[in-house]
Amino acid sequence: MSVRELEPKVIWNHFEDLNAVPRPSKKEERVRQFMIDFGKSLGLEVLEDKIGNVIIKKPASPGMENRETVILQSHIDMVHQKNSDTQFDFDKEGIRSMIDGEWVKADGTTLGADNGMGVAAAMSLLSSNDIQHPALEALFTIDEETGMTGAKELDGSLLGGKILLNLDTEDDDEFSVGCAGGIDTNTKMSYQTESIPNNYKVFSISVKGLKGGHSGMDINTGRANANLVMNRIIAGLNALTDLRIVELEGGSLRNAIPRESQGFIAFDSADEAKVVASFSKLTEEIQSEYSTVESNAVFKLSESTEAKQLMLSKSDNSKIIAAIYATPNGVWKMSDKIDGLVETSTSLAKVIIKDGEFITQSLQRSMVESGKDDVATALRLHYENIGASVVQAGDYPGWEPNPNSRILEVLKSNYVSMFNEEPKVAACHAGLECGILGKHLPQCDMISFGPTIRHPHSPDEKVNIKSVQKFWRFLVKVIEETPSKN
Repeated sequence: MSVRELEPKVIWNHFEDLNAVPRPSKKEERVRQFMIDFGKSLGLEVLEDKIGNVIIKKPASPGMENRETVILQSHIDMVHQKNSDTQFDFDKEGIRSMIDGEWVKADGTTLGADNGMGVAAAMSLLSSNDIQHPALEALFTIDEETGMTGAKELDGSLLGGKILLNLDTEDDDEFSVGCAGGIDTNTKMSYQTESIPNNYKVFSISVKGLKGGHSGMDINTGRANANLVMNRIIAGLNALTDLRIVELEGGSLRNAIPRESQGFIAFDSADEAKVVASFSKLTEEIQSEYSTVESNAVFKLSESTEAKQLMLSKSDNSKIIAAIYATPNGVWKMSDKIDGLVETSTSLAKVIIKDGEFITQSLQRSMVESGKDDVATALRLHYENIGASVVQAGDYPGWEPNPNSRILEVLKSNYVSMFNEEPKVAACHAGLECGILGKHLPQCDMISFGPTIRHPHSPDEKVNIKSVQKFWRFLVKVIEETPSKN
């Protein structure tokens, strides 16, 4: 069976059509045109604001004109990640989705269910002829994954809806009513190099096979950060001998827990035996510590066949190892208001040591603006203290829960009647666009929900088939039960 044959066929076919279009963040020209053509093919009003968000409007069904207009909001870009042994060109190829038991996943790449399932659901409502609905305004934003540019630059005057359904939550029994804000901390420091002595050997070193995942939603799961694991190994080996970094690169995306790190190191060939033995001991210790979380971790150390002439100076080598070791990473503070919720965190997403520059990229998140400022200040001062330049950018606000939400009551009552259980109502430690959209659409009562998706932002991403069916049934019911205008 192909993905297109799954039920409900309308959603899966729109999802497959969408996944055939390359849609990396900041390169959404093709998918924007795809959405514009889709709306026009239905004879609907299609708008595009200056930043590139696409809005498709559908009039209310007869008899539903007195209901509140609903904004259906999803982002059209997706995270592009692949396994190192997967041959795939994200700029040219469509995602190769496949059925795997109760799930749909991709062949060695991210699937794009985040947020393609939300986009496909909105497309399904827009193209339907048999669903009773109020006036709909489908808002497809750009660049959510690398800065939320679409949400930040939205022209709110193009939208009149007073209810906003963000279809970007990843558990089908949960309604999100709040989210974390975030800020990027990017650092850069020049370092000195020196020639690699003739008696030194150059070795390649790598950490691969870690789970990675979303640096907000998965930050409290105990997953290993490849940049910190690599640095821990290098620091341990450096304690035995005069080991120098030649070059290093770890992580790929600002909002993903890094899965891989690789590079080159150099040390006195006379110390090779003890370095190799220590590497084995260190990696066994790390594997033991993470045995229940990172069962597929792979560590390699082998003599390099590539010619390398330069390594870091001794002082800068020590400074950089110490700086990475002391970089805050992980949960900074748990919420004292919502049980089990991470309030503030930071994730060291990228480390590059190459061509005379030491570069890091990290992302700080918090439900509380002061908490975000606190952890971001810690990162800034830490790197300024070693002489690095620090740029903090991409600041976006969190989303404060609305205790008097009318649409939340509609969702809760319908969920209980349909599924005979109470839904979870929670805030999430991820950067949903609602916090930003609320500034442009202050009239909106907002809520976020969606089907069950696991491991977003990694090649292990998958979406549950039965959950999509549940999500679609529920979304249709909510649309049909939209409250009347005040």
